[in-house]
Amino acid sequence: MIAAVALTLLSIGCVVAAWRLPSARWTSRAPRTAILLWQSIGLTWGLATTGALLAYALQPYGQGVIYGLHSHLSSVLTLGLDPESTFTYDLSRTIALVAGLALLAVLIGVLLAALWQTLRARHRHRRLLALVAREDPHVPGVRILDHPGATAYCVPGLRSEVVVSAGALRLLSRDELAAVLAHEDAHVRERHDLVLLPFAALRRAIPWSRIVRDAQSSVALLVEMAADDRARRHCSPRRLATALLRFGAAGSMPAPQGALGAVGHVMARVNRLIAPAAELPRPFRYGVVALSALLTASAPLLWAMPH
Repeated sequence: MIAAVALTLLSIGCVVAAWRLPSARWTSRAPRTAILLWQSIGLTWGLATTGALLAYALQPYGQGVIYGLHSHLSSVLTLGLDPESTFTYDLSRTIALVAGLALLAVLIGVLLAALWQTLRARHRHRRLLALVAREDPHVPGVRILDHPGATAYCVPGLRSEVVVSAGALRLLSRDELAAVLAHEDAHVRERHDLVLLPFAALRRAIPWSRIVRDAQSSVALLVEMAADDRARRHCSPRRLATALLRFGAAGSMPAPQGALGAVGHVMARVNRLIAPAAELPRPFRYGVVALSALLTASAPLLWAMPH
């Protein structure tokens, strides 16, 4: 019973952390560290919530969740093969077992469904780009979309592509365009699409949850800030800020499904680029990383813990 209680408290702790973290001021000063913490909270919540239900349901076996599931399956099979065998299970534990397995299946299912839909959308968009986009020797490695609206985005994946509209080329100066392309290159290199995917999937599974909605929005902003930080290693942060302002004033087109755009949370990013805050002290950042590692390891350990 100790494991079930510990997993329940861990699940509640993750919910409280997800409720409070969007209002934390330090996250913008270390977006990558904050993203790591968000990923840890999301994974731990899923494992702790399903694990608490399964630990309670399988408590009579006294072997932990993993071995308890094996023992329960063996008992059910034995009951089917040997009519004289006895197998008793009370209603509350049966409900907890069904709920835990169903929740685990839903979480895995929505993640796989979101991944499949994203891959299909990217495939369709790449085929469309092959028909309507062109290359420009003045902007090597970039697909140019002949559209008067201003947009810039990347299509991540094994064959990643960066797309810029003709309207954006007319809107931006050479230095501003270089800053935007550096931002998109950061999205591609750091695979920010994989960071966002679990939170988008969780939003689909629990669309009514304000905590999930705020978590997804917070991670999306942190991803943009992380890309900004990588981009400003190669360009002037002020040029990236002015490019964002130009996009905002021009009414930038949204990125298609499965892609990552350059424009989002414009003012928060512009203020951060123009007047950056001091970097977080290393002990604080290392402490957050250690906390993330501890959270990530805690749920699997409790799954294996004998009841």
